[in-house]
Amino acid sequence: MLTVDEWGIVGLSLKVGLIAMLATLPIAFALAWALARGRFPGRMLLDALIHLPLVVPPVVTGWVLLLAFAPRGLIGEPLMRLFGATVLFRWTGAAIAAGVMALPLMVRAMRLSIEAVDGRLEGAARTLGASRWRVFRTVTLPLSVPGILAGAVLGFARGLGEFGATITFVSNVPGETRTLPLAIYSALQLPDGDAMVWRLAAISVALSLAALLVSELLARRAGRGLRVL
Repeated sequence: MLTVDEWGIVGLSLKVGLIAMLATLPIAFALAWALARGRFPGRMLLDALIHLPLVVPPVVTGWVLLLAFAPRGLIGEPLMRLFGATVLFRWTGAAIAAGVMALPLMVRAMRLSIEAVDGRLEGAARTLGASRWRVFRTVTLPLSVPGILAGAVLGFARGLGEFGATITFVSNVPGETRTLPLAIYSALQLPDGDAMVWRLAAISVALSLAALLVSELLARRAGRGLRVL
């Protein structure tokens, strides 16, 4: 049985992961569409920059976010000046860190889904007089939805497990930024924290496994749908 504090940690982790996924979803889809269908200078560089968080240490990503959202940072200064708000040491900052780390996985899954749509179907719709927007809305998007959902679920799972960028960016504040990975790390520092580590680790594994299974089922559904067409 989890304690009240541990249930709070689980709830905070789910909130951070869900908000991170929802906020990142339109950005990830736009980038995936640009990489899948766009032909423009710097496309390879954009692709590399998107996937950079996957290969650099998460601490580096968190440090860059800290510089950007600091009171005198590129984003933090106008945020403070216009709204009098900051994301430092707040759960919103944890969601930003989770979203940034999840973005490459979401973009990759969505890009593969968009690229798998048969261009002949879109061409046939165009020859019948459909506009680009209508082709996108009635052909491309419906065929891409399972892959888009798979990418979203995968991003949610990645957000649940985010540690390095979060602790560097917004620290480890109980009740505010202490998500499951940070709580497990904190419990490991306690002489009698083994039981808490086991409980939180079991919850973390169960949530991540469920998200990965859902993502895999959606990806397979997308593949079957495209094969039928």
